[in-house]
Amino acid sequence: MVSHMAPEPLSTTLAALADPTRRAILARLVQGETSVTELAKPFRMSLPAVSKHLKVLERAGLIARGRAAQWRPCRLDAGPLREVAEWVDGYRRFWDERLGRLDDYLSELQTKEKNHG
Repeated sequence: MVSHMAPEPLSTTLAALADPTRRAILARLVQGETSVTELAKPFRMSLPAVSKHLKVLERAGLIARGRAAQWRPCRLDAGPLREVAEWVDGYRRFWDERLGRLDDYLSELQTKEKNHG
């Protein structure tokens, strides 16, 4: 029996962020809520294509869409980005340690060069 598990929130968020058009939409929404028509302006794509991107962002919880009659404004909901930031931050220690060791090694080389140069 095949189990169809729902994807975990982090995977859904990362998949939504994988597309440059969706990242550009989020970057625009940082400035404030706006209409689908306004969001579509910088892109060479149809409104239905932009709407598909918005649905992906909405499923990931990255945007919310209003219900104001004809005007359905979109706004950023950055909550899921916190989980992404926390996940990435877990690797920061790894890179900090690596860079610290590289810094130590370079200092050691400079000391040897001064002593022998």
